[in-house]
Amino acid sequence: MLVLCVAILVFLINLYATADLILGIRKLRFLADVQPLSGESLPRVSIIVPACNEEETIEPALLSLLNLDYQALEIIVINDRSVDRTGEVLARIQLEYPQLIIHEVKELPKGWLGKNHALHLGAQLAGGEFLLFTDADILFDKSTLNRAISLMEKEEVDHLALVFKNIAGGLLLNAMMVDAGGGLFFLFKPWKVSDPQSNNFVGVGAFNLVRKSVYLKIGGHERIRMHPIDDIMLGKIIKQSGFRQECLSGYDFLTVHWYESPRKMIDGLMKNIFALYDFRVAYVLISILAITLLTILPVWGVCFTSGLTRAFCIFSVLIRLFSASFGAHYTGTDYRTVPFSLLTPYINIFIIVKGMLKTFVNDGINWRGTHYPLDRLKENEPLL
Repeated sequence: MLVLCVAILVFLINLYATADLILGIRKLRFLADVQPLSGESLPRVSIIVPACNEEETIEPALLSLLNLDYQALEIIVINDRSVDRTGEVLARIQLEYPQLIIHEVKELPKGWLGKNHALHLGAQLAGGEFLLFTDADILFDKSTLNRAISLMEKEEVDHLALVFKNIAGGLLLNAMMVDAGGGLFFLFKPWKVSDPQSNNFVGVGAFNLVRKSVYLKIGGHERIRMHPIDDIMLGKIIKQSGFRQECLSGYDFLTVHWYESPRKMIDGLMKNIFALYDFRVAYVLISILAITLLTILPVWGVCFTSGLTRAFCIFSVLIRLFSASFGAHYTGTDYRTVPFSLLTPYINIFIIVKGMLKTFVNDGINWRGTHYPLDRLKENEPLL
């Protein structure tokens, strides 16, 4: 009887969570529905791109920015202690596009994470009314910024985040990305961030567009100088400071080849996964328990139970497959990734546990060639 009750409860939770996620995602507006601005009196925008060892991605990313159909624009690249050919690539691009502003960081000041410092430095150099923080591997459609500023101006938005489209290949890799995206969507519920009565907030490293006056009022990146999840934390302090926030789907306007392989994605998430749980073991254990109960046990229940218990386990598995199918449809991912959604929970637990243990063993995280002690990371304002 107890096993049956657990199976029924798991089914009901999965049903609610999936319905809440799908209905919420359907509320997200699309950047494609925003009409670009027309006229010559456009507000000046400063695009800030931190780059650390980005020799393979920085050129196409910058060329997409330089091709934007927005004239009141400056592009600032912060070359953050790169040891590869990033500096050479930047110098070559600047010869053809002298308007490109490049600033070299040779030494990281004490008390800063490298990327946070680079973003902070870029904001100090910026002369625009709006600041756009983006990454060195993001590809922009030429009308992306024009549409975004149009929304900011017409609806008096203070901070706009855009959800990007992943264009990496591989069935397991894409299943992992759909699963990770769904989890973040369920946790942060970006469709609610525009509601001033809601506590929900969001930030996206690929596209965080904020009014400079607002950025300065909240203390900018100096306030989150040691937080590994800088993009979402920026969104948090903007929203909690009472400013208006929006999140739209930027699919087809903002794309990135996120990770090259499942191994690269696992390694990439290691550095900040424990930070997502505010470095609290209790939060990690609760998360692992939830993943196990909701996504792993139903599959095992199909194999090793019978009767009504097995029936409810089957329903839970079908709900997960349906959710994965919706995610594949929404993101334009191959539907052949859907069966792999039954494997991704094991990978998620592996990432969470290994990321936590690695943080403890190393007494902190190693990121971009610098070690950041755990006790300093714990001093950050909590994310959750």
